Amino acid sequence: MTAADQDGKRSPGGRLSVIATPLGNPADLSPRARDRLDQADVILAEDTRSARRLLMAAGLEAGARTIVSCFDANEGDRAGEAVAWVAAGRSVALISEAGTPLVSDPGFRVVAAVAAAGLRVEPVPGPSAILAALVGSGLSPDRFAFLGFPPRKRGARRRLFESVRGLPFTLVFYESPLRTGETLADLADVLGPERQACVARELTKTHEELVRDTLAALAARYRDDRPLGEVTLVVAGADLGATGAAWTDDEIRDEAAALLAEGASARDAADRLAPLSGRPRREVYGLVTALASGGRP
Repeated sequence: MTAADQDGKRSPGGRLSVIATPLGNPADLSPRARDRLDQADVILAEDTRSARRLLMAAGLEAGARTIVSCFDANEGDRAGEAVAWVAAGRSVALISEAGTPLVSDPGFRVVAAVAAAGLRVEPVPGPSAILAALVGSGLSPDRFAFLGFPPRKRGARRRLFESVRGLPFTLVFYESPLRTGETLADLADVLGPERQACVARELTKTHEELVRDTLAALAARYRDDRPLGEVTLVVAGADLGATGAAWTDDEIRDEAAALLAEGASARDAADRLAPLSGRPRREVYGLVTALASGGRP
């Protein structure tokens, strides 16, 4: 980091700054994020109106820089423009409507294009609904899996839940308030009604709420009482130790055979099956490699 970076003045050369912005509380904008917005020649924004409000709240003049929309439909074009801007030495800021860009938000193609061109990409970390919900949920944060928005169609949604039912990791989802009740009902049915969970909504805002209970109780609560605002769901992982659910050798071989038939390597199959089976990875890898070579240990 140069002295110019440290004191907040414009540093030479172009860069793309990927900036996390407040979820709702404007006080959560970090000083570094404000500096990068202030230094930006161009701001790529998921929502230009939200971007202008953010700049106003930060005491910055929106007219001092170019604000360009960047959303799913036009992100491919914006990626090429961002490469050209950064290559020309301009400072470009990428922001989503709220929180950390790219995570269930536009921006990945922009970052990938700038990085592939060998140009500077600078993450400016900050607010994240995933982490805010996780640390406030009361569920284990040691290992977790973020799964984005579940599918809208019930069949696909349940298949996703079935695929992660045995994971010993805490699960984190985003969900629309319109489908929260249905999703909780499917989670309770597939993962088990007694699995602990938390519904976090309106994080960092005036009406922030974190409701902790079993999946069955939460599904009953939100069946007819639609939550208001943005929703993040946090669900406890499978308790393999308590259930004695570690897989047998034959169960591992059966699942490994299916993965190998789909083209997975022995290493990839072992990586996928170890956390599901509750068995040490070295044991799973030994079973999978033996199966792949046509033998049985």
